[in-house]
Amino acid sequence: MNLLETILKGQVMMVPLIACSVIAMAVFTDRLLAFYANGKIDVRALRSQLRNLLREHKLKEAAVLCADTPGPISAVLLAGIQSYNKLINRTPENTRITVGQAMDDFSRQSIGTVDKRLWILATIAAAAPLLGMTGTVVGMIKSFQGMGEGESGTASVVAVGISEALITTAAGLIIALGAVIPYSIFAAKSDKIELDIEEAATEMLDLLATEVDSEKANA
Repeated sequence: MNLLETILKGQVMMVPLIACSVIAMAVFTDRLLAFYANGKIDVRALRSQLRNLLREHKLKEAAVLCADTPGPISAVLLAGIQSYNKLINRTPENTRITVGQAMDDFSRQSIGTVDKRLWILATIAAAAPLLGMTGTVVGMIKSFQGMGEGESGTASVVAVGISEALITTAAGLIIALGAVIPYSIFAAKSDKIELDIEEAATEMLDLLATEVDSEKANA
């Protein structure tokens, strides 16, 4: 029995299962490319260069550095620098409140972008086994109906019907595994990015509120 024959024997419930597998593969490919591109960004180098520029009060150059660096971390830092540049009364307290709020707001958008479409994988991981079980139950009902109608070779008919019905259960479990494993990996990577954003934002906010603002006040 080849793959196509196996799929056809699963009958109608294989249609939503195949659709789930195609969608899961598309989301997996999209997120894999996105996380791969983000993984190539040297966050440590970005933070080091940014620290040096801020200590030298080169805010314009710091903004350019963040704008030229792709990824959610640099985008959040850029939002913080832009908010700082708009401050009229630059005091450590105002800087922490205003700039911190700006970066917090933008970080939510950035994390939302990172997590984009991951909910689809989670949904498929939960729904695929249920679809598979539904196909199995429907197949078993048909098999026992045939037995109740007294068809010739009843035992063999029931056995074949049940084995064919179990195809949907197996397909559902395989698809669920193919969705839940990438989801768990991507969710862990997303948590790491969120932590990096918090650390980088806190570090920049401390620099702006202590060194930059304090030196300007003393001047």
